[in-house]
Amino acid sequence: MSVLSDKWIKKLSLEKNMISPFVDKQERKGNISYGLSSFGYDVRVADQFKVFTDVHTQIVDPKNFKKESFIEKNVKECIIPPNSFVLASTVEYFKIPDDILVICLGKSTYARCGIIVNVTPLEPGWEGNVTLEFSNTTPLPAKIYSNEGAAQFIFLKGIERPEITYSDRKGKYMNQKGVTLPKI
Repeated sequence: MSVLSDKWIKKLSLEKNMISPFVDKQERKGNISYGLSSFGYDVRVADQFKVFTDVHTQIVDPKNFKKESFIEKNVKECIIPPNSFVLASTVEYFKIPDDILVICLGKSTYARCGIIVNVTPLEPGWEGNVTLEFSNTTPLPAKIYSNEGAAQFIFLKGIERPEITYSDRKGKYMNQKGVTLPKI
């Protein structure tokens, strides 16, 4: 298994539409950086957010998750309450090739402010916008910015196609658009 370089990520994105829209270099210009990096791609967070609230919920249950547990916002800047979290999605839409696995790492700019980004791996054959979770580990409100860098994705190429890809098994999060809540 090897980590794909900027050359490979660019090639797969332009030829196979792996990342769309695709930014072929790091963009900063007063923003948290996003776009192609040496061995990864920094995704942007879209402007649709689901802010967690415990007003209607006493137990957080992944098998019976209540959509009323969130307040929806479409904003340029989202405030995460202290010790809480927000769900958002990537601006970018992904089509992961059958021999590629993608791992997400949080941006250091947010981590240095106590904001942790979490997402599960993007499996071979998966397609969609990625749902991101931003956890505010601080006792103060924290801010995240839409259309700016949110996390870095690292692309790993397997030595062969797996026997069953995410699309083969018709995974429950296939082709998701926007923020997607937990499913069983």
